[in-house]
Amino acid sequence: MIEKTYEKDDLIIYWRPEMCEHAGECVKGSPKVFDVKRRPWIDPSQDTTEHIMEVIDRCPSRALSYKRK
Repeated sequence: MIEKTYEKDDLIIYWRPEMCEHAGECVKGSPKVFDVKRRPWIDPSQDTTEHIMEVIDRCPSRALSYKRK
């Protein structure tokens, strides 16, 4: 399974595209971080770590996950 990573100072975001159901919770929750029109589409520098974690916790497919550094 493919797993892509995106990092900021205190957080690593993991995305598994094959698991994604495209529910859009990430885009609705933090459109500056999760922007499907941008490449790379995840830019964790655009929001606080705490808010990003809250948004990722709402991912219904668990395609997104994170780990604190």
